[in-house]
Amino acid sequence: MVKAVEFLQKKHQNFDWVGFYLMNNDEKTLHLGPFVGAPTDHKVIPYGKGICGQVAVSGKMYHSSDVSKEDNYIACSIETKSELVLPIYDKNGTLVAQLDIDSHEKETFTPDVIASCEEVCAEIGGMWS
Repeated sequence: MVKAVEFLQKKHQNFDWVGFYLMNNDEKTLHLGPFVGAPTDHKVIPYGKGICGQVAVSGKMYHSSDVSKEDNYIACSIETKSELVLPIYDKNGTLVAQLDIDSHEKETFTPDVIASCEEVCAEIGGMWS
């Protein structure tokens, strides 16, 4: 996971923060895993809170081209303008983690960029035991 966040940030210069949140279904919380970028105070996020929390509940990718228009956005940085959160499923189809990417630019995440990030998530999920 460490190599994945480093790879993604290096490959995409406008990925200002890239990190994983791990699911804790018993506590209904997300726990910060490996990340690159500025430190964050959001080390534990309850399911349902913010974009990451929404993905924990829905199990579906969430893409915001402009986070200032989001009602349920938790600001990690005042510089963040767009965000992409992708669910990660293990081999059994269980939601186990998510990839969270923030950018200081609006409309960072094109369909091609999203597809390449989905490939990374699928690869990580396939290695999950």
